[in-house]
This record gives sequence, C-alpha cells and structure tokens, in this order.
Amino acid sequence: MSRRDIGTDDPRVKVRPGKGSRPRTKRRPSYEDAPTGRVIAVDRGRYHVIAEDGTRVTAVKAREIERGGIVVGDSVKLTGDLTGRKDTLARIVQVNERKSELTRSAEDAEAKGRERTIVANADIMVIVVAKTNPPVRPGFIDRCLVAAYDADLTPIVCLTKADLGDPDDVATFTASLGIETYTVSMMPDHPAHAGYEEVIDRLTGHTSVLIGHSGVGKSTLINAIIPNADRATGHVNEVTGRGRHTSTSVVALPMPGGGWVIDTPGVRGFGLAHVEPHTVVAAFEELWEVTEECPRGCEHLTDSPDCALDDWVRNGGEDKDIREMRVQSVRRLLASLKVAQENPGRTSARTCRRSSR
Repeated sequence: MSRRDIGTDDPRVKVRPGKGSRPRTKRRPSYEDAPTGRVIAVDRGRYHVIAEDGTRVTAVKAREIERGGIVVGDSVKLTGDLTGRKDTLARIVQVNERKSELTRSAEDAEAKGRERTIVANADIMVIVVAKTNPPVRPGFIDRCLVAAYDADLTPIVCLTKADLGDPDDVATFTASLGIETYTVSMMPDHPAHAGYEEVIDRLTGHTSVLIGHSGVGKSTLINAIIPNADRATGHVNEVTGRGRHTSTSVVALPMPGGGWVIDTPGVRGFGLAHVEPHTVVAAFEELWEVTEECPRGCEHLTDSPDCALDDWVRNGGEDKDIREMRVQSVRRLLASLKVAQENPGRTSARTCRRSSR
C-alpha cells in the first residue's frame, strides 16, 4: 500500500495542525505591573528610555504598537532586559496615555493634512528667538503660538543674543499676547545674563520643548541651564541669514532641579493644517466669550462682517486700547493660521513676511 492510500485516520499518520486550526483569541497580556520608563531619544528604530530606577536602557517596539507610535516624551511600559548593559535590549509593550501632543502638519501640497507628533507629555513650549542673526520672524512666532494653544501647552518666549540689539520691540510684540518673555545673553557683563537663572526657575519641575529656527541659540541656551549637556553649537550664514542644524534629532535632557527640557532640530516651518480656528480663540478666554455673540460662520478677522469683537473694542471705554491690542493679536494668529492652511506649499518665510505687514 502506498502512502497516498493511507487515510488520516490511520494511527501511523501524524497530522500537524496548521495555523488555521489554532484557536484565536483577542486577549492581550496585561502590562499594568510592568516597569514604566520615559523615552528620551529615538534613533533608527531604537528607543533610548530612562527606567523608573534611573537606568538608561535601549529598547525596541513591540509589534502591536502602530508604526511611528512612539515619540520623545512618551511614558511607556517595558519588558525584557532592563539592566542597561551593552548589547542588551528591552521591549516597549505599551504607550501610556499622553497628557499632551505637540503636532505639526506637512507643509507640502501632496501631504497636506498629514500630521506628525513631535513630542509627547510636554506642558511648556519655549519659543526661542534671537534679536538678530537670524532676525526675528513674527509670523513664525504666531505659528508656534497656534501650535502651543492647540496642544494645550503654555507658551513662553526666550529672546537670545540680547547684547546684539534692543529687544523692546519683541517684548512689546509678545506682551500684546500676554506671553511671558525672558531675555538672555551669553555676555557675563550684560544685564540679560541673569536671565538664565530666571529661565531655570521657570522650567524646573516642568517638561518643556524648545522650538526655534536654526542659529537662534537653542543649544547655547540648553548648555547654560543644564550643566554638562554639551549640546553642539553652530553659526549663522552671513549670506542666507540662516543657521546650521546642530541638533539633528529630538532629545530630552533632565534638569538638575527636576523636570525635562526637550531639544528639537531647528525648523523653518510649522504646518498648521490640523488646527481648528476655534482652538486659537479659546486660548483667549475673554475673547472666547465675546465671539459667542458672532454670527454663525464668523472667521473673527478684520474684514469679517458683524464680528462681535469689533463692538467689544468700541465699547471698551478706558480699556479700549488694551482690548484693541488683544483683538489685533488674536486676529493676527487667525490670519496666520488661514494663510498656512490655504497655502500649504508656501515656506514659512513667505508666511512671516505676509503676517508681519
């Protein structure tokens, strides 16, 4: 008798169960008691994580976590080798719920609307600008503020290179928005040199993300407020007015007194296609209440008919000038958002020139 004639009922035949015959279940293991860590850097599929006990481990992502689902600042659950020894790997099996997400949209037309989370769980955005070299771009500040409000981050402005010019115009610009502004200088004999201590006091105990163009001095700022950070610094091209990228990836650095500072590569644009206009207005509590009286579909811009903000300014009495400044500020942000969404392919420089007119 040939093997072909032997049926599966014959005791001599051993049937190997295939994948299709294996019982399926939606159950997933619980990692509730697994150690927690904070992602401080991402490098080509490897995640550098600080575990609860302070050990720095390198980890890979579990298959069940979606692609691109882990960013710097994430709180994660870990399994595997947590010793941190060379050539060992832990495994990230769960990303804990985020308290905040700083997101930017692609600016090119083909990828319009595609969002990318840059940082998770920050609570402060530090918008770093230089008085000069490179010059201040108000439109870029507007975009950062919109992104901060959308992510529910507290925005502050840090003005660097104060010894190279008078920062009063920038301070006036940010004061109209009610934004905290800190002025610093690397020159020891300059009054603004003491500003570094003010920045340290403000950021200690928080998770802060630094945003700014290349060359504005983010790395210099970090080196001044975090000893032994050793962030590389660069220079600004005299011809283009642009800085060289010295930070090439996002990295979180611990502050001596507690808290984290997240450094990001210099950016030239900040896509806002994902942001809704009401998010911007809601950041100005007193204006949000006023806009409830606006006609349906009102954009709250200068040329918006019957916008309740205009009546609010006219009836301001002694506070009329202050009210007008606040309304101009929110309208500038809304205009910047509208330009960004209608022209996703434009560079930030064009948007800045348009917004600052």
